[in-house]
Amino acid sequence: MDVPDATRRFYNLIVPQAQSVLRVARCLVNDPAEADDLAQETLIRAFKAIDSFQQGTDVRAWVMAILRNLRIDRVRAAAAGIRTVSLDNSAVDPVDRSVSGPSWDHPRQLLEHFSDQDIISALCQLPEDIRWTLLLVDVEKIDQAQAAQVLDVPVGTIKSRAFRGRAMLRQALLPLARQRRWIS
Repeated sequence: MDVPDATRRFYNLIVPQAQSVLRVARCLVNDPAEADDLAQETLIRAFKAIDSFQQGTDVRAWVMAILRNLRIDRVRAAAAGIRTVSLDNSAVDPVDRSVSGPSWDHPRQLLEHFSDQDIISALCQLPEDIRWTLLLVDVEKIDQAQAAQVLDVPVGTIKSRAFRGRAMLRQALLPLARQRRWIS
């Protein structure tokens, strides 16, 4: 593939994904400058590897896989261990039956009351593997099977992480909802 054709493919396929890449990077990394750098390097790697992209596959999942691999490389290079949390020993009850009220019965309606920053802050509190899953499945709307490929785990793991992650997110937002008197 000649350079102009690769550049054209990059602008047609990858550049429209730039906002998603940046949004996910900012949810993964607390430092905005580091997140911007992570997103930029992801786009550079995507440009360099554009010849390996198979037409007909999901470009967003492909770019997210590049972002994930880059993030893993950086974490390993920094010799920082990714926090691991056993889902079996999680203190979070997937369904908190003590919470009642009409708003909590309609989670989508309740979520609309929270600001984007409230949701992002709650997401940032979650373990990274759970955060990745929710970012791909719920934020980026990537199919669970494709998310499993991006994260290199079985689909059942994605389903479990999404279920647990939503419960953990609900638990993180619960005090704020109570404080704002949206629920009792």
